[in-house]
Amino acid sequence: MKRLAFYLSAIVLAGVAFVAAAPPQVHFTPQSLTAAKSLGSSSAPIRIDEFSDFECPACRNFYENTLRLVIDNYVSTGKVFVVHHDFPLHQHSRDAARWANAAAVAGQFEPVEQALFGKQDDWGATGKIEPVLADVLSTAEMKKVEIIYQQDAPQLDAAVEADVALGHSKNVQSTPSIYVTSHAGTEALPAGGVNYTLMKQYLDYLLTH
Repeated sequence: MKRLAFYLSAIVLAGVAFVAAAPPQVHFTPQSLTAAKSLGSSSAPIRIDEFSDFECPACRNFYENTLRLVIDNYVSTGKVFVVHHDFPLHQHSRDAARWANAAAVAGQFEPVEQALFGKQDDWGATGKIEPVLADVLSTAEMKKVEIIYQQDAPQLDAAVEADVALGHSKNVQSTPSIYVTSHAGTEALPAGGVNYTLMKQYLDYLLTH
């Protein structure tokens, strides 16, 4: 009986240890997640709201050929604040948005955003998104993102739906849809975005008038 009691006690203690070792659930709101997906200073004179789909070729083109240059030349200098909003329309883009939001919670949104667009042809064809992230995150970072992705799925999905609802309120129908807010008000750019040359001219005009 003493031996049985010992084993039962060991099992109970092991269970307690397992519960104690379980990672705590992360609490966040759609608003705090939007902040985690934003680049630059919120007090910048110009704000760009981008409604984007990670599986959309036009979104990749705008991100790689226009937005990255805006980030390098205007966000880094405090002139522009960029806010990403998810607007998934393709087969695997909603899952990609969940992964990207999990990465944002973990403080890894920017490298994951670059990887999702950079490897769009790969994961877009297979739906295998996790290996793409594992290539750009450390083992510890990837583990953290995986835990958030699995454990906080309802919150992540709610954040995506909040972005979609905001897009619908602005009559977003395709991606990328870009809205620029400055002292002159808010203006929607042409569908599909614009190239960097035009974007630079537009931003410089807003900054000097």
